[in-house]
Amino acid sequence: MATRVMTFYGTSVGKKVVMAVTGFIVFGFITVHMLGNLQVFLGPEKLNAYARFLKSSSAFLWAFRGVLLAAAVLHILSATQVTLQSWAARPEGYAVQRYRETTYAARTMRWGGPIIGVFVVYHLLHFTTGQLHPSAPWFNGTDVYNNVVYGFQVPWTAAVYLVAVLMVGLHLYHGVWSMLQTVGAAHPRYNRWRRFLAATFALLVGGGMALVPISVLAGWVHPV
Repeated sequence: MATRVMTFYGTSVGKKVVMAVTGFIVFGFITVHMLGNLQVFLGPEKLNAYARFLKSSSAFLWAFRGVLLAAAVLHILSATQVTLQSWAARPEGYAVQRYRETTYAARTMRWGGPIIGVFVVYHLLHFTTGQLHPSAPWFNGTDVYNNVVYGFQVPWTAAVYLVAVLMVGLHLYHGVWSMLQTVGAAHPRYNRWRRFLAATFALLVGGGMALVPISVLAGWVHPV
């Protein structure tokens, strides 16, 4: 069984299937994370209660983190291998670069992923452990609401998050587009709907993520 799995993974199709499955897991986490963050608009009680609920379910939380980490590692590994295979297939490149069947999101996919990876580390040091929080001496691990608001009141911090959200949105768009293609929804008759679904998902998730720092900077959300 293991041999058959590794043989399948050794093919280009196998790697793309792994990318699709692991991408689905990561995209699901991003969506849930975005919805959790939007509770900042419900006030400190709601957001802090949500954070306490997550911390109280430590066994589930660590199991989820393990699955998410494994999915992220496999996603990065398979994406890197597919990229290297693509480069090896045309080592001399094209005399004239053309982008007829691609998009800006697709062309930024390969370097957008590493940027997002660096941002995730910054995000953990910013809001989870607090070392890089602008209010580091004050940082309170139990007051998530004020951590978020004080953090995004610093313009350059909010700007970093908005740039990262743009990268995530582009990654989501091309990822969903490619995922649907991998599962067989690639046909001229369906491409318009495939593009619509990918764009809608990326805009909803990206917009929801961007709404929090924008609202704090605009003064719509205040510390308590």
